[in-house]
Amino acid sequence: MTSHLRLITIRVLSLLALLVLWIVAAALTADPQILPMPMALIKPFFTEFASGELPFHLSMTALRVLWAFVLAMSIGLCLGLIMGYFPEVDRWLDPWLVVFLNLPALVLIVLCYLWIGLNETAAIAAVTLNKVPNVTVIVREGARALNPDLKAMAKVFHMRRSVYLRHVVLPQLSPFIAAAARSGIAVIWKIVLVVEFLGRSNGVGFQIHLYFQLFDVALVLVYSLTFIAVMLSVEWLFLQPWERQIRRWRDS
Repeated sequence: MTSHLRLITIRVLSLLALLVLWIVAAALTADPQILPMPMALIKPFFTEFASGELPFHLSMTALRVLWAFVLAMSIGLCLGLIMGYFPEVDRWLDPWLVVFLNLPALVLIVLCYLWIGLNETAAIAAVTLNKVPNVTVIVREGARALNPDLKAMAKVFHMRRSVYLRHVVLPQLSPFIAAAARSGIAVIWKIVLVVEFLGRSNGVGFQIHLYFQLFDVALVLVYSLTFIAVMLSVEWLFLQPWERQIRRWRDS
């Protein structure tokens, strides 16, 4: 059995074990209003999907996740590089970074809604501001860990800045960028759901809020698990293969 096939087998068995645990917990609870059986979610899932509600709200949430992810990675990458390269800038900005790292996500979400309004701009800004400090910290550590010998070699050969950035800096930073991306996507979609729960009129978070008010556990689970499945697919199909690809140069 190849390592890749073995990894897939382990993941499938792990998810099956979680499913069995769910079935046992539902049987012990013996109340579908508290915890329905997994099979009881099939009908509401197809009902929501056929009506178009589930695809629509999934797409709205996914769009917000994508926007926030791109903005947080772009801003965090720039800030991390600057703070890692220039110690004086790092000394000035580090207190700000510590403040934002410790500022609760809920506070930023509420403030953005109060200052900007209950709109898409506030929602995306709140999620982005919550994630930028984490990306900055990870990329800053990567910039600090750059090999000084490679920098000296680039100077000796009068390497252009663009070539130096592409062929020397980015390969060394790639594991840190990958780590920031993987942790970023995991955190961002959770914050997006909170943003939608508090102040949007669509999205998975909004639907969870709606069915929470109706005490409909089955549909809360349908929307939650469907979006978790989407995010796991992104993780397994895109982020993890990308991370393995960019780590190959270290193993060669």
